Amino acid sequence: MKISQMKCPYCGFAQDRVIDSRESREADSIRRRRECERCNRRFTTYERIDEIPYMVVKKDGRREKFERQKVLSGLLHACEKRPISAAKLEELVTEAETFVTESGERERTTTEIGEMLMDRLRALDTVAYIRYASVYRDFKDVREFKEELEQLLMQHSGKPTKRTKA
Repeated sequence: MKISQMKCPYCGFAQDRVIDSRESREADSIRRRRECERCNRRFTTYERIDEIPYMVVKKDGRREKFERQKVLSGLLHACEKRPISAAKLEELVTEAETFVTESGERERTTTEIGEMLMDRLRALDTVAYIRYASVYRDFKDVREFKEELEQLLMQHSGKPTKRTKA
């Protein structure tokens, strides 16, 4: 018999023994019969898997469940016909997923995720970066596209830019 740290509902003692464990009929929880080490009374506890999904907060405030496939799809489009391996794309998606799952609030904004991915793409392949940025930043016209290219060219030349963080 295993000793655990569950407070007895009768006397409040923090040590008990698990007498019996069974999966629920729906297989979504585990039922445990316990016996208090102090008062010897028995009680039942249920354990459930934490099913709160990791969320992404969209620019308009809507919240959606984080989906690896959506991130991968965006990267595949940006990296189409570019010399970027599938393993590298998988690494980027995993990095984005880790970024979301490490959030204390279980959510990140699309802005945070997009900026992180753009930083990685900028270092990896500038053409893929520009493709991704054009969709992510939703360029409205050629002028916005040109400004992004100029920023990229200035970064490559070593000159400070508006977006360069001090």
